[in-house]
Amino acid sequence: MWGWRQRKTIDETSPDEPPQRLREALRKARVDQAERVGTVVDLQDAELARLELLNEALDPLFDAVTHVDMGRDKRVYRFLQDTRHGRKVLAETGNAVEAVDAVTRYVAQRMVERERALADSSFLLGGGARRAVHLQGRRARWRVLGAFLLGIFVGCAALIAAALLLGPKD
Repeated sequence: MWGWRQRKTIDETSPDEPPQRLREALRKARVDQAERVGTVVDLQDAELARLELLNEALDPLFDAVTHVDMGRDKRVYRFLQDTRHGRKVLAETGNAVEAVDAVTRYVAQRMVERERALADSSFLLGGGARRAVHLQGRRARWRVLGAFLLGIFVGCAALIAAALLLGPKD
């Protein structure tokens, strides 16, 4: 009840067997299960097993606007991109290696586009844009100084008007 069965199975293993890594054992079990499961009843389990296998292969890659989905027959990987006008199928294959290649190519293209965008934005801030930002800051300082001087003038005028109206009458 409290783990005695588990200890018994561990003790029964022969010491000559090399220890396997848990991840490799899980992967092998998932592959075996995905190959065995072909019936309609267990399609959901097979889909999850196949998606987990693909997830392990795609672990170093991640992109927020794309995702992998299973096709209607649950044996086809569909690489989808969310756009303003709906989902767009970028790749559709039954082979996990081909799906990984499609996702890798897509992520590489996106990284190159991002590098170009960053390079273009740093170029824009090089000359004219930097000068425009500096002039806008200078204008803002003059506006603040002008408002301050106007406040002093209005305040002095109000004090003089108050003194004339409320002062001693002859």
